[in-house]
Parts: sequence; C-alpha cells; structure tokens
Amino acid sequence: MSTITFKKGVLESSIALILAGVSSQAMAAEEAASEINKDEVEVIQVTGIRGSLKASLNAKRFSNAVMDAVSSEDIGKFPDGDVGESLARIPGVAVNRQFGQGSQVSIRGASAQLTRTLLNGHSVASTGWYDQQDIDRSFNYSMLPSELVGGIEVYKSSQADIVEGGVGGTVIVKTRKPFDLDANTLFASVKGDYGTVSEEVDPEVSALYSWKNDDENFGILVAGSVADKEYQRNGIESLVGWGDIVPSTFQQMRKRTSLNLAVQYAPTEELEFGVTVTSLDLEADNLNTSLFTMFPDDKDAICEQTNADNTCTFYRRPGTGANPGWAQTWARSTGMTSDTYDFDWKYEAENFTVSGRVGNTKSEGGTNLTSNYGFFIGTPADFAGTYDATGDVIAIDIANKSFDASDFNADIASAGWALKKQPNSDEETYVNIDVEVPVELGAISSIKTGFRYADHSVSQQTLNANSSDIVGQDASAFYSGTMTSGAGFTLPKPNFDAMISDSYSFIDGYTEAKDGYGTVEEENLAIYAMADFDGEGFRGNFGFRYVTTDASSDYYALDAQGQYADSLSTDKVEYSEVLPSINVAFDLAEDVILRMSAAQVMSRPNYSDMFASSGLPGYNDGTAGNERVQRGNVTLNPFKAFQSDLGAEWYFSEEGMFSATYFLKEVNTFVTTVQKLNQQVGIEDNDLIAAGGSTCGVGVYDCWTIIDKENATGGKIKGVEIQLQDAFENGFGYSVNYTYADAGSPASNYPDQIGVFSDSSKHTVNTVGYYENDNFSARLAYNWRSEYMIRESGFYGQRQHQDYGTLDLSTTWSATDYLDVTFEAANILEEDSVQVGVASGDAEVKPELRHGYPAWSFEGEARYKVGVAVRF
Repeated sequence: MSTITFKKGVLESSIALILAGVSSQAMAAEEAASEINKDEVEVIQVTGIRGSLKASLNAKRFSNAVMDAVSSEDIGKFPDGDVGESLARIPGVAVNRQFGQGSQVSIRGASAQLTRTLLNGHSVASTGWYDQQDIDRSFNYSMLPSELVGGIEVYKSSQADIVEGGVGGTVIVKTRKPFDLDANTLFASVKGDYGTVSEEVDPEVSALYSWKNDDENFGILVAGSVADKEYQRNGIESLVGWGDIVPSTFQQMRKRTSLNLAVQYAPTEELEFGVTVTSLDLEADNLNTSLFTMFPDDKDAICEQTNADNTCTFYRRPGTGANPGWAQTWARSTGMTSDTYDFDWKYEAENFTVSGRVGNTKSEGGTNLTSNYGFFIGTPADFAGTYDATGDVIAIDIANKSFDASDFNADIASAGWALKKQPNSDEETYVNIDVEVPVELGAISSIKTGFRYADHSVSQQTLNANSSDIVGQDASAFYSGTMTSGAGFTLPKPNFDAMISDSYSFIDGYTEAKDGYGTVEEENLAIYAMADFDGEGFRGNFGFRYVTTDASSDYYALDAQGQYADSLSTDKVEYSEVLPSINVAFDLAEDVILRMSAAQVMSRPNYSDMFASSGLPGYNDGTAGNERVQRGNVTLNPFKAFQSDLGAEWYFSEEGMFSATYFLKEVNTFVTTVQKLNQQVGIEDNDLIAAGGSTCGVGVYDCWTIIDKENATGGKIKGVEIQLQDAFENGFGYSVNYTYADAGSPASNYPDQIGVFSDSSKHTVNTVGYYENDNFSARLAYNWRSEYMIRESGFYGQRQHQDYGTLDLSTTWSATDYLDVTFEAANILEEDSVQVGVASGDAEVKPELRHGYPAWSFEGEARYKVGVAVRF
C-alpha cells in the first residue's frame, strides 16, 4: 500500500482564498451567477461551424475545471470525418495516427497510454486487431464513427468526481439521446471515400432516427454506421539486424459496423432512467507484402559509407551474387468487437440528487489466423544498383523495380511455422453511484460524494496450428496482377481469400503456446467527496478521490533451462492512492477569467505490461536474429504525477476568445521498458542453427533480446497553451492554437537513452479558417506537430517520428432545407510518415534505431469523400 502527500502551496493558498469569501452576500452572488450561467448555456443553438465553435467556447467558459470541448455542427455532422482528427484541433492535444487514422491522442506531452477515454461517462472495452500491437488501456477512436457523436469534452485538470486514469487528461465522448432531439428526427447519409494510394472508392452509410412521445417522457433513438474501406500503406522498413532494406505494402480490408440504441424514460419529473446499447465491430483482414533486397548475400557488394555505429548507409550491389530477392506476404484474418450495455438513472429531489449507472462492456479481438507465404523472386541482376540510407528516407536506385507473379522462381506454399491464431478479450463490469446535496455553508453550494466499482479482466492466447502435408502451388494461385509498393516498386498483388483458404486446408487443430498465455484480473474501487463553491467573483470545486486496486496475473512460468511449467502460477498486487484536487476560477472582469488548478493524478499500468508471462516472439519463426524474451510484471506501480495549471481567458466577444495557460506535471513514477541485447537464456533457436550462429558469436544459437517492464522515476512536463478564435459578421471566422510542451525524463529510463517522454511533441500548432452562410460552409484546417518518440516493446522498437502536418478541407452545400451535399479532403498534401532511429551507440536497441538511421517511412495518402445527407 502506498499513498501520495499532496504538495503544499497552491492548495493551501487557494483554500484560504475561498474561505475568506464566505458571506451571505457571496451566497446571493452565487445564486445569481448560477442563473446567468444557466441562461447562457441554454441560448446557445448548435447549427453549423459557427454555432459549433460558439457552443464549445461556452462550455469552456462556464466549466469549473480546465477543459475544452468539441460540439457537433448538426445531426450526424461532426467537424471531422474522424473523431481523433477533431480532437487534434484542441489546444494541447496531439494525435497518433496508425494505419491512416487518428486512433490515439496524447494530451499536454503525456503518452497516449495516459489519456483516459470514457463513452457517456463509462469505460469501453477494447482489444487490438493486430498481433504486433500491445493490449493497453487506450481507446481506439477509429472504432467510433463521427456520425454517432454529439460532442466531446476534454478535461485537462482533474476533479474528484471524474474517473481516475487520466494523467494526461480525460476525454468524455457523448452520443446523442432522444430527449435532446425533436420527435421523429431523421438523418441519413451516403458517402464515397477515395484514397490516392489504394485508388479505390469505398462506401460509407450512416443513419439516425429519434422519437419521443407527446408528453416527452419516453423516447427511443437508433443510430448506425457502416464503412467498407480498402486501405493501402506503402513504405520502406529497415531491418539492418537481418541485413535488409525492405520495400513493403500493407493492405487492409476494413469493414466497420457501429450501432447505438438509446432509450430514456421519465415516469415523474424527478425520476429518469436510461438504457444505452453500443455495438462496435471492425473486420480488419490484412495483407503485408515485403521485398527483402538481400544485399548482404552478394559477395561482390560494396559498402561505400557507414555511420558512427558502423552501419552501412550507402550500399552498392553489383548484382553478380548468388541470390535474387526474397519476398513474403503475411495474410492475417483479424478483427475486434466491442459491446456495451449501460443502464443509468437519476432521481432529483428537492434536497438531494441521486444518480448512477451499472453496465458491462466486453471486447473480443486479435488474430483469427496468421499465415505466411515466402518465395525467391527475380534475378540477382534485378537488384544491381545503390541503396542510399544517408537521409531520413532510404533511396533505392536499382536495375528493376517491377515484379509480377511470373518472376517467382518456384512454387510457393503456406509456411507451417507461421500458422497460428491469437485471440484476446477485454471485459469490465462496473457500477457507480453519486449523491449531490445542495448546502449553504458559506461559499460552498453543494457537496457531492459517491463510489465506483469495476471488475476488469483481460486475457491473451497464442494457439499454434497443427499442420501436415502442406503442398505448394504455382504463384498464380495466390497472386493476380500487381500493386504499387514503397520506394517506387511494383509487386505481385496477393489474394487474401486464396491464402487464408489454402492455409486452413492444412490445419488439423491447435496447440496452446504457453509463452503466449496470460491473464490480468483487476478489481478497482474508488470513493470520492467533492464540494462546489461559488462566491462573488470566484467559483470552483475541491475534493479528493480514494482508489484501491487488487490485481493478479496467471501465467506459465519459464525456468532457467527454458522450459515452461505444466501448471499456472499467479502473481498478485494491492495498492491504494489518495488523489486530492482543486479547481478555481476567478472573474477578474466581466469578460476575463483567471483559472488555477492542482491535483494528484494516476494511471494504472497497461495490461500488456502487467501480463506476468514470458513470451518468446521470434522463436523458430523462419528468420534468424529477431529472437526476443518479453516479460511483464503485474506488481508494477501505477503512473503517478502532481499537476497544476495557471491560465487566463479573455472573452472579448460572444464568439471571440483569447487564452493562455501554463501547465506543469511533476511525474513521480511511470512504467518503462528495460532492454538488453545478446543474452543467453538456455534456449537454442533452430533459425540460428541454420544460419550458423548469431550476433552473440559464430556457433552460438542461444542469443536473445530480453525486454522487461519496470518502474522508473523522475521527469517533468511543463508548457504553455495559447488559443485565439473569433467570428465575423461577413461569415468568416478562425481558430488558432499553439502548445509548447517540454516533457523531459532521465535518459536512463529508456533503452534508446533519449530523455523525453513517449508521444510528446515539443510544438503543436492548429489553424482553422472557415466561411459560412445560409446555404454553404467551408473549413480549411492545418494541424502540425514536431518530432516525437514512439516506443513499442515488440518488433518495431523505439524510434523518432519526424514532424508531421496535415491540411484538411470540408465543405457543405445545403441544396434544400433537407438535403446537404458534402465534400471532405484529408491530408491534401499527402504528408509522409517518416521515422528515424535516434538512439546513441551504447543504447540497447537494434542498429536501425541508432545514429539517425532511416528506420521506417510510409507514403502519405490523401483521402477524398463526396456525400449526400438528408435531415428531417
């Protein structure tokens, strides 16, 4: 058990200032201010870009906490086609884009894993669909279509009644409810989505219908969305440890189906019930085709330039060696579902209010089947030329960059060692109850208390296929036509259905791999108390949240000889934390607000870090040199930090505002990866035997990279947010914000020896300009962030993503009162994703992650959408 002592100074001085204002006049002012706030909120009507920005501004102005908001412009019309992209417009928020979508967000320099996301105030279960991704606590925003969202609140300061877990911040996504809409509200839209890399037009369909009775005490809302998309990512992957530069193509057949049912019933004016059912389904079958240029096998090859790590950065291959190229396709049948059943209630009596919710959220995902098809392709002469890795992106200039199925040198077959499935599950059952009592204790106007209990379970498995008598076929059975790839290559186009069907035909059953099994069981209880206060010229809240956690992990233990136990072991941990918080807003003038906040915050470790199992990725997988031992630790302490804010907001018009905020996060503990290369663990890998040895030495077949999870200490995030927005009578308007975040941490905390927190950009800039009249609206937005570190514990490792900016455009033409025609363009400039290894020479990371080597690069894709929408 451990506790945190709240830092003095900000808390004590703020409370003293609050209590000094206790008087009957303060209570009268509080009641008047309450009425003004209520009236101000109610007059905001959200229609169009201008109305949306005004509503967001209004939410920020009258909040007690430090927060920002995004409001829908109309039914089914969110500011961006991607919820993650809309969040990126908020000051202090930066988006991590994976596979072409804004899937995770980081807030104020903290890792995306430290952002807590709630849907209508409750958790949403989520698993990954890709076997190279960790299972974490973050929310995948690509699962949630923007058409189902009514608004988003981003809390950057903490308060006692908000669910713990947001060291960076807390994002609350709100779907629409039937009581909020007119009876018989109907919305439907159809869009065509075109990608400049995939060169496919993909359909999107969404609809919403809301009804309530004449008495407006019973209502039903049904909303749904289906998007079927062919996604393609072309790039270059550096695998220097394997001796290769690899042009690659990732293709994904995405089908996202989202359904939301909301029912509200108010039998009396005081009592209201609600039921919400949310079903999110993502089919994410994918193909990853790579061309290994195989240059180290060429005996006449010449390395003309090396970096400080003695890694070759300019390579010339004459093409007279024995080997051609080696190509392979990974075909993965993958997907995930997330289903949530939530029941909420509220009873508002004259002297108290009781509210609460109980529900269950469950997700199942992972890989249904992984298969691999590898083959020699072309001739050595095809690969004659130069390979230039002196810049941020590798340039390949060789004799031939175009290949098709006729260039295969033999029949190809499914690799038996690769056949497996890796199911994951994530489930939480939760209940919370809140009680609010209005009081007259000087400036204190209400006291709120309550509790939240959550029973959470996560599991992962690896099931290796039992296969026999695998028969090869001509390449034409699995490849048809060609496709573009990274570095200007053209590669044979794989057939997903043919590969998966062929692989299934050889599977006789499955055997559980003990190294891939793990569970985490977690019980969390939180109790809080919070007081709202309001006096002449000030308002806010203060309180504390007490949280306890009991966690355990089941696993098969790995002994010193490299053998797994026959029975399960269990590791356990218990801890508790006290999290005090305070938020104060001072009215310096009628249109000027000074804000102060302070809090202790925490986030529990990621589930993938808590699995106590020892995994062996890369073991006998057909490739020498990628053998890893990955070990988790359920006894990890949570991320803990003290945070504070000081900011000023000037509302110079109804739609204009300028604000500046200084923020500070002093991190006490966090979780990091400790990595050691070239270690002996008592297990020999057959691939190293075939290769004749390893980096540990010739004839050494026991050579592993050991990856452990441990707690680290130290680090500070400090920075400034600046925001300016306004609207003009001629229909034009703008919104601009800038965030500076200095997120430093001791370099010794990371394998790459780079002393900066993960996912943290020092500079983030957002600019939005728009025009709107009665029948037409257009918005042009540019989002840019400076370089940031990406750290993944598995295959990809630690590298720096270079600065990244996107230019987006959206327009709407109201052809009639009921019909809109829309056009959207995302990433118009086709900004590339460039990732460079920046570790020092003594860092325990792979060669392609050191001394500025161009580790990964992926070509940017612009996407264009045209659609029509009807509203009644």
